[in-house]
Amino acid sequence: MVDRPLSIAVIAMHTSPFAAPGSGDVGGMNVLVGATAERMASQGHRVEVVTRRFAPELPASTTLPSGVVLRFVEAGPAAPRPKAEQEAFIAPFRRDLDRLGEVDIVHSHHWLAGMAGLPFARERRVPHVQSFHSIAADPSTDLSAGERPESPGRLGGEAWLARESDAILAVSHAEERTVVERLRADPRRVHVVLPGVDSTLFHDGARRLHPRPYVVAAARIEPLKGLDLAIRTIAGVPVQLRPDLVIAGGPTHGHERHLDELRRLASELAVGDRVRSVGPLSRDDLAELFAHASAVLVPSHSETYGLVALEAAASGVPVLAAASGGLREAVGVRSAALVPSRAPAEWAARLTALLADGARWAELSAAGRRFALERTWDRTAAETVAVYHGILDLAPPGTLRNCA
Repeated sequence: MVDRPLSIAVIAMHTSPFAAPGSGDVGGMNVLVGATAERMASQGHRVEVVTRRFAPELPASTTLPSGVVLRFVEAGPAAPRPKAEQEAFIAPFRRDLDRLGEVDIVHSHHWLAGMAGLPFARERRVPHVQSFHSIAADPSTDLSAGERPESPGRLGGEAWLARESDAILAVSHAEERTVVERLRADPRRVHVVLPGVDSTLFHDGARRLHPRPYVVAAARIEPLKGLDLAIRTIAGVPVQLRPDLVIAGGPTHGHERHLDELRRLASELAVGDRVRSVGPLSRDDLAELFAHASAVLVPSHSETYGLVALEAAASGVPVLAAASGGLREAVGVRSAALVPSRAPAEWAARLTALLADGARWAELSAAGRRFALERTWDRTAAETVAVYHGILDLAPPGTLRNCA
């Protein structure tokens, strides 16, 4: 493998990797794409991140302090729009990619980006790498199978991208299995690179016990994230041990009413005064919130990875998470309590036991921090670039399969 600086086009159409997580469609994918792009730039690669213009005042391009060039292209209205509408923006987004200079490799994140990025890569005769981050499930299946296809082309589009891309980069072995089994991808072209965490930003701190301890659920507010289970969990903890629940995040586009539904549930369960929503937080504010929490709850029906669980581990905070998908890989087995069912009584019993056992709490806290320290963004970036070099070594530009 020839280790040389690369010119990398990172495509993230539906949401900017540098927008604040927890609002609209902004989540763990944004954190991963942004952090990896910046670390690749620091390692000497030329990185351009291309996203859709979502506000009229945004420039055509800007160079970030890390050296990453962030480009905003015209595709649809210059305003935030739900993913459900953005399939119609693929064609204009694809046309604007022609403005890019010479690139060695194209890496698309989410299926919408891939539908523009793969044809662009083929025309440039360079490899195309696809990361899905989430894979749609048929609407007739349970939410545990994955999120819903918000627009008609998604199920077929994801299958096409899995079949035609030169490589697929999965964020967990759980996602790898889904790509191979559901999308019929060639397993030889699927690579797993686990996300990292900034263990300086996400730091451990003293638990806040007064006026009351609190636990955190940090997620976009939508049914897939299972925040109703977090509320039912709090309601099931005995009053003398019951912490507050802080929900950090904003509604996903199309689910603006879900927060009101959660508030009604909290009121019905007589914990309305113990549940509060603080909206989307900056990375600094989220890290500070985690640092003093008694636990972080991740009750998602499905997660390809679950970055907030790793961020909680880096903060020395025990994690109570659903035993599903990539969440098993996002925290060390000794640093989290993985709950195999969605029964609120079981979740409440697990949280009660954790809050009542200081020695167990300290054990999980220390184990999580040790686990997270090994998972750096520099490592994620280096492993990602190694995948790029491997593809280029196997199929130099101009000889790629399926090239016109």
